[in-house]
Amino acid sequence: MSGHSKWSTIKRAKGANDAKRGKEFSKLAREVTIAAKEGGGDPDMNARLRMVMLKCKAANMPADNVQRAISKGVGGGDGTLFEDLTYEIYAPHGVGLLAEISTDNRNRTAAEIRSIVNKAGGNIASAGSVSRLFERKGQIMISRDAADEDALMELALDAGAEDFRVEDEGFEIITDPSAFEEVHKRIESENIKCEAASVTQLALPDTMTPIEDAAAARAVLKLVEGLEDQDDVKDLYSSADIQVDIE
Repeated sequence: MSGHSKWSTIKRAKGANDAKRGKEFSKLAREVTIAAKEGGGDPDMNARLRMVMLKCKAANMPADNVQRAISKGVGGGDGTLFEDLTYEIYAPHGVGLLAEISTDNRNRTAAEIRSIVNKAGGNIASAGSVSRLFERKGQIMISRDAADEDALMELALDAGAEDFRVEDEGFEIITDPSAFEEVHKRIESENIKCEAASVTQLALPDTMTPIEDAAAARAVLKLVEGLEDQDDVKDLYSSADIQVDIE
């Protein structure tokens, strides 16, 4: 999930158990297959595939798994047709969630998403009410021990980044979506490891929802985790600003 605690999300992903990691790899493999089926197996010619492969790299997904998924997509897969949907959701305590979905059965997915949301005390929002809280941006996360702050900031801004943010855990680089690939390539050309890199939905600073109570944070995360476990949810974005440690 993106949007409330970027570094804890990365930490949680790295510490995932084998079952969760296997589920993540299965989701990513499906995304790779869909992307390759729609736009071909060459990432240089297929922007959607390039973006998914960055997610695979950040998740340390084995290269053989990625290649098998590409081959499946290029070969036509099993003939299943997928469509992309976005659900706008209000979690408990007014937190906005955007769930990006790829599904081969809209009705089944709708029923499952509604069940998860209702059981966790949330509700499906009207179109536009949650999406207005977010803006599409490129985001690159780099840990403190991977680069010198001043040199990285100069490199990123020179390559076209919009913003360079310094945090306790590391550095966050924000770009316009059109500049993301150039900035990311320039950073990688210097052999600087990125903890995460993607074009994503970032909550606007003045629309984020502060969560200062542990019980409230757990209620929000219960819905977040339920949605992340749903097979058709490929990306989930949150407007929560969780200000309490619940780990």
